[in-house]
Amino acid sequence: MMLSISAALTLALAWMYPAHGLYFHIGETEKKCFIEEIPDETMVIGKYRTQLWDKQSGSFLPATPGLGMHVEIKDPDTKIILSRQYGSDGRFTFTSHTPGEHQICLHSNSTKMALFAGGKLRVHLDIQVGEHTNNYPEIAAKDKLTELQLRVRQLLDQVEQIQKEQNYQRYREERFRMTSESTNQRVLWWSIAQTLILIVTGIWQMKHLKSFFEAKKLV
Repeated sequence: MMLSISAALTLALAWMYPAHGLYFHIGETEKKCFIEEIPDETMVIGKYRTQLWDKQSGSFLPATPGLGMHVEIKDPDTKIILSRQYGSDGRFTFTSHTPGEHQICLHSNSTKMALFAGGKLRVHLDIQVGEHTNNYPEIAAKDKLTELQLRVRQLLDQVEQIQKEQNYQRYREERFRMTSESTNQRVLWWSIAQTLILIVTGIWQMKHLKSFFEAKKLV
């Protein structure tokens, strides 16, 4: 029974917080940004490595150390929480303090553009969120944990991350409800305004027609 619960929790967390691994091509002045929905108080670790296109071999080769990447991260309020220059291979870490969509942007440094020589730069990016950022073999060796203790530690971390995700979903639901109520209220007031405009227009037209008929001595 304990094993089945453990497996269920692991699968649930893997579905909610997968490790995102991808690669993309970037030009000399190009900036690539990614959106990541993150609950509050959640650690995020990003790792990247760069490869430069080699015309002679017709393939991507590891970039020279002189070519670096600038990483900029903004929270849902567009506040910059990380802005730093790294090397051709790097690792960045930050902790979210506001739930919502975080923007992760990368672009090459502007002082080494001659290294491009008109070529392309391939960037391999791996983003790990929440419990996936923990290095459990290192934790077990540091705290001298048995296999059972380590498994319990993993389950506790997973449960904590699931609670954060549930809180974030409640936060999103509350914001959606507030937006819906605000939209409905605006629609209601707009309908009332339209009705008043029609009534005022009708009264004005009736008075205008009455004045017209009286001027023509039709009434």
